[in-house]
Amino acid sequence: MGQEVFIYGFVARGTMVLSEYTEFTGNFPSIASQCLQRLPSANNKFTYNCDHHTFNFLVEDGYAYCVVAKESVGKQLSIALLERIKADFKKRYGGGKADTAIAKSLNKEFGPLIKEHMQYVIDHAEEIGKLAKVKAQVSEVQSVMLENIEKTLDRGEKMDVLADKTEGLRSQAQQFQKQGTNLRRKLWFQNMKIKLVILGVLLLLVLIIWVSVCHGFKCTN
Repeated sequence: MGQEVFIYGFVARGTMVLSEYTEFTGNFPSIASQCLQRLPSANNKFTYNCDHHTFNFLVEDGYAYCVVAKESVGKQLSIALLERIKADFKKRYGGGKADTAIAKSLNKEFGPLIKEHMQYVIDHAEEIGKLAKVKAQVSEVQSVMLENIEKTLDRGEKMDVLADKTEGLRSQAQQFQKQGTNLRRKLWFQNMKIKLVILGVLLLLVLIIWVSVCHGFKCTN
């Protein structure tokens, strides 16, 4: 999965873009801005299709997070990217600097971070896809069980039967949550392995350079 998967991204307060990032030329910012102007203010997720691309939005508490992706990219990856960008942005600026920032004023600080989040999702697309699937299963189980509980109440079944069904929902939700935790732990170990390999290569290069310099110094003497 190449870097051209995600084309453009931004964070906006209301309809004012505070930070954006792209490495591509085109009218993507203009189209995304037009979509932003028409977004409902209620907290929700929205996706628009245009010219073989998807314009994905996450609106929450007066802020809008956007990513433009190739149409072939699964929606779950785009949503996962938006969630990462939102979490990082709120952690850094929540309730503070972002509330009074002017247009594009956070480009220098947060623009490179949007790029990093794009690359992270590209590099870990498989694991993120699995985690999204687990979350979807949890939501589906919860919806089915809640529907069953409502039907049970309508039929006036005994409360002990209702309690058993509620416990079943809790157990299944815990099981899916455990699967999600295991996936995140696996992803962390994979990241650590990559970092250790890179560190090992760097140390080996330093050692080779040091030995070469020492050997050259002895030969000169």
